[in-house]
Amino acid sequence: VLQCNNVDFAYGHVQVLFDVGFEVRSGEVLALLGTNGAGKSTILRAIAGLGTPARGVVRLKGQTITYVSPEKRGRMGIR
Repeated sequence: VLQCNNVDFAYGHVQVLFDVGFEVRSGEVLALLGTNGAGKSTILRAIAGLGTPARGVVRLKGQTITYVSPEKRGRMGIR
């Protein structure tokens, strides 16, 4: 249902995510665990469309949504 592949993310010149990848299939639940500053909120921002990855792809149900607006992602089911 949800897939992130090779996602890099930066705030300005500071890269904070490096090659993040995971897949959540139908019926599965994924927990993001980590210390403060590990990038949990940042990957959620990339999934929600509140920031654009420097590299990589975000897919929902097989459709690439990396550059889709946050509003449209909400209508597609990203919450």
